Amino acid sequence: MTARVSRLRQQGFLLVWLVLVWNLLWGTFSWANLLSGVVIALVITTLLPLPTVETVAAFRPVAAVRFVGRFLADLVVSSVEVSWLAFRPGTHRSAIITVQLRTDSDLLLTVIAEALSLVPGSLVLDLDREHSTMAVHLVQVRDAAHVERLRADVLGMEDRVVRAFGSAEDIARLDAPGTVTPEIDGTERMSQR
Repeated sequence: MTARVSRLRQQGFLLVWLVLVWNLLWGTFSWANLLSGVVIALVITTLLPLPTVETVAAFRPVAAVRFVGRFLADLVVSSVEVSWLAFRPGTHRSAIITVQLRTDSDLLLTVIAEALSLVPGSLVLDLDREHSTMAVHLVQVRDAAHVERLRADVLGMEDRVVRAFGSAEDIARLDAPGTVTPEIDGTERMSQR
């Protein structure tokens, strides 16, 4: 019984959210909608339980500000670059690259993937949790050196996310010697449009 109570406490926010959505879908708040929403929310969370998600091991405010600041700067610069590409005549080259990440935390991998996908000009196509590799589509690449610079940018994003939200173990993995991204054959495919 204690496990069930603790699970309900952990999913309390989800229950409240489901009841709120149920009432919004009906368009009116009434006792019948409220009670039926509670029943449906309990049935959903009991029959379809969500897996537990590891919480953030730490929150480092200075590193988080650094991450958000660089993310916003990347957002502005990339928006200008993609806008320029849309109006510039001629062809440009795009690429799909694979990057070997150093963290294996599901939560941190998700934050990294979301942050990269939100920046115009890059889109995460695949995230292999088992091997901590990420396939990223890049809209504009000039040459192989530019691809390597963009790969380093992805690793920089990982570094900022891990230092802001990662555990001490994750940070130690970043700082370990020999954590340079290995070359993986066949990871770059460039196309011209």
